Amino acid sequence: MSNEKESAATPDVSRVQACIPGSDAPSPLEKAPLAYENPSFLNSADGRLIRIVSEYLEPLARFRREKIQDTVVFFGSARFHGREEAGHALELLENTGSTRPAPSDEQPARPADVETGKATALQLKRAEAALHMARYYEDARTLAKMLTTWSLSMPFRRNRFVVTSGGGPGIMEAANRGAHEAGGKTIGLNIRLPFEQHPNPWITPDLNFEFHYFFMRKLWFAYLSKALVVFPGGFGTLDEMFEILTLTQTRKLAKKITVVIYGSEYWKKVINLEALVDSGAISPRDIELFQYADTPEQAFAMLRDGLTTNYLEPEAALASATASQELMAGWSLDDFMGPEMARTNPGNPPR
Repeated sequence: MSNEKESAATPDVSRVQACIPGSDAPSPLEKAPLAYENPSFLNSADGRLIRIVSEYLEPLARFRREKIQDTVVFFGSARFHGREEAGHALELLENTGSTRPAPSDEQPARPADVETGKATALQLKRAEAALHMARYYEDARTLAKMLTTWSLSMPFRRNRFVVTSGGGPGIMEAANRGAHEAGGKTIGLNIRLPFEQHPNPWITPDLNFEFHYFFMRKLWFAYLSKALVVFPGGFGTLDEMFEILTLTQTRKLAKKITVVIYGSEYWKKVINLEALVDSGAISPRDIELFQYADTPEQAFAMLRDGLTTNYLEPEAALASATASQELMAGWSLDDFMGPEMARTNPGNPPR
């Protein structure tokens, strides 16, 4: 008992030394960072799961805050420009989304070079193609404007059929630009790449996203979309188009997506989908998963009819049947919902 009292009365020598200037005791430690404020952890391999989850939850929070219910996605090349730019000072890009131009011998010929005979065959071909493909930029801009004007004409409490792109230049810029010019919100789902890429200026600032993981970006393209318009493009456009077509073909999404492939002349030259049917690689019914369009008016009619048949008419019938079912005066279930998320088809349970 006496030993316990002596021990309690004896001061801790190390603690006393720590308070004495010039002693050999270590300095007091700085506070350790909180785990969720520790950049070295968050950017490490161990923090990967948190980064992935963040690219789901942060966009979801913004979509809810901005009252985005669903989208119409525009895919297409980042390398096509407007007719005016293509006719005057077009520079082809070194990479999709890059700000660095391609080498001079790959650039379209300038009028002066054509007149003096200095243009190469490749440059002449590029110049002709640039002017021809500029038409698709203008068409995407017009179609996005038509679609947004139509959506804004309907009395929704949330934003419906919001034009969405990959957030970069080219066709993506044209889609965001047309929606902006119509006075609607418009979404850009950008991706961080090894070379420079910047969001186009027509995206609604609060709906400007940048992703690290391609698969999380793809998730947001698919989850909110009710329709898809595929303009001429390259590898990225093909990848994104077939991603959605495969999900639709395999019925992994319990919703109907209207798919419009824009520019039949271009696409039928690039890919022969009928050959897949002839060889038995796909079913003849799979060709019905999409439609070709060659004018903004034709594409808009397809989108309007598909969205009306698949969503607006069924929603109106459901609203009529449940009009008296309010959660509180003046509020319906719709007001408490966030973005409409894609459901997994019951016939294909998640693994």
